[in-house]
Amino acid sequence: MRKPTFSSTETLRYRSWMISAVMCLCFFQSVAKDNLLPRADSPFWRDSIPVTMRQSYIQYGEQYLGKSWKVLPYSVFSEFRTNGNRVNYEGLNFEKRRQFAAIVMAEIMEGKGRFINDIINGMGSFCEETWWGIPAHYGKKIPVTEDQTVDLFNAETASLVAWTAFMLKPQFDKLVPELYGRVGSEIKRRILEPALSTDYWWKKAGMNWNPWICSNWLTCVLIFEDDSEKREDAISQIVNATQAFIDSYPEDGGCDEGPGYWDRAAASMFEILRLLPEKQKEAVLGVNRNKIEAMASYAYKTYIGHDYCVNFADAHENKAIQQVNIVYPFGRWLGDATMCGFGAYLAKQKNVLDNPAALYDKSGNFPTLGRELMFLRDINNLIAETPREPVLNDTWFDNLQIMTARRGNLFLAMKGGTNGESHNHNDVGSFIVYADNEPLFIDPGVGEYTSKTFSNERYSIWTMQSQYHNLPQINGVDQKDGKQFAAKVINHKNGMLTLDIAGAYPEKASVKSWKRTVAVAKSGISVTEVYELDVCREPARLMLLTVQKPEIQGGKIMLGRHSLVFDTKQIEAKVEDISGLLDPLLQTIWGRDMYRIVLTAKTKEKLNQLKYHIR
Repeated sequence: MRKPTFSSTETLRYRSWMISAVMCLCFFQSVAKDNLLPRADSPFWRDSIPVTMRQSYIQYGEQYLGKSWKVLPYSVFSEFRTNGNRVNYEGLNFEKRRQFAAIVMAEIMEGKGRFINDIINGMGSFCEETWWGIPAHYGKKIPVTEDQTVDLFNAETASLVAWTAFMLKPQFDKLVPELYGRVGSEIKRRILEPALSTDYWWKKAGMNWNPWICSNWLTCVLIFEDDSEKREDAISQIVNATQAFIDSYPEDGGCDEGPGYWDRAAASMFEILRLLPEKQKEAVLGVNRNKIEAMASYAYKTYIGHDYCVNFADAHENKAIQQVNIVYPFGRWLGDATMCGFGAYLAKQKNVLDNPAALYDKSGNFPTLGRELMFLRDINNLIAETPREPVLNDTWFDNLQIMTARRGNLFLAMKGGTNGESHNHNDVGSFIVYADNEPLFIDPGVGEYTSKTFSNERYSIWTMQSQYHNLPQINGVDQKDGKQFAAKVINHKNGMLTLDIAGAYPEKASVKSWKRTVAVAKSGISVTEVYELDVCREPARLMLLTVQKPEIQGGKIMLGRHSLVFDTKQIEAKVEDISGLLDPLLQTIWGRDMYRIVLTAKTKEKLNQLKYHIR
């Protein structure tokens, strides 16, 4: 094909247009970066953040002043492939990042340069790490330079480093002008290039990996991607991934990973939307607004009281699950008054205006610098907000089949669903009860992650098994994992839920139907089990977990000020001390003691009904 020819005038015009286009692009990128946040040298951070808050962050950072940066040993990294231990390396990795996030925040709040040398050294130490992720997400025994797999913590470390470089660039340029470029090259090598060029599974996933990684990836794109085509491509991929995540969610907005992962599922999705360019943001929000609002409200619809939350699925904690630095901004962005009031309530309860560093320290596996800075940008709106605890009487997630109900001093949550959910436990039909906003009958949650947790040995872990949830054991058989093992909703109304949970058990349980009805009133909670078996080889056994020490007194089991009442003609009761099963993480959640109450039917009839009451 013959190349077109241009007159000298046309050539000059074309060159002029190209120069203008490049200048506009550079200006756009500069404006986009400058609009992210005020940089650390801006008076905003000293003038707009209350003195008590700034002092809290500064004191938090001072504990790390002058401390050296640890090398992360290959021998510890390799433990995951050797003996299944992942917590040893994660502990070292996260603590190093905690140290870094603490001194960066301290420097931003103080602005005197006291922490700069330590930050520079920390940046250098990160640049020298072979890989920024954790061994459980890596295919080799030790990290190698050529394999920059993008996992959760590779991405989150990249975001931490990117925010630091952005916030402190003027200071770095004065002291070590080469540092910003070095960090940028590491960000591109470790996250921008592999994320853009690899068709990772998480880009289509309907669980936390998708938005958790994409929110951090987008931060790095906005700060360090200077190639306009790659920038546009990356943003397009992130938008598509975000839409895939939203599409996977049910209309009720329920998070099947449980409230413990909401913070890195729907909340991270919000972080993406907050950072997206206006055009892409409006495109996603325009067609998904109702569902996004429902996804946000899950945070307060699963709130119990006294800082407790419903903890179905892989919850590493049953308190302080929702973070102020994301709940309030999310609520304000959506205009959700209940969520804004909840954010202000959490801030008041957790003393955020006086000692925010205590919560910042626990805002993630290591402190979430970008989130915290975005939160502080609007701190005066939070201060003006009226705190309101979201004490909801009834909620119902139709798609997830989760009910919560509050009557007087009693709170009940019950779930149906399937045993094929993300971060699944075999817990179809289980319920939890809180009295006076304190745990009475519990879901134990999950202990320390090991190599078994996300392998084909997952259900050998006791916390994943139905016999360690508040559920029946039928003919000596427990529930089975898999999406096909599910409940059927029979009835739901006014704090009462009836489920047929027979479908959650394998064929060898020989169960035709097991209709469980749980209902709450101010006077107490009643549980009715109506079941029909093909054959009864063993009497039905009902398991109930508690951290209150049970005392059997005839047809009553005392649990502190409360009791479980049953008919001794129908049921025989015993108590098992299962405290020895608790690992260090579960002990920090529940204390050192846990018990399993076992209610055994006194008949081997194939058709039977059992009743018991919680008062």
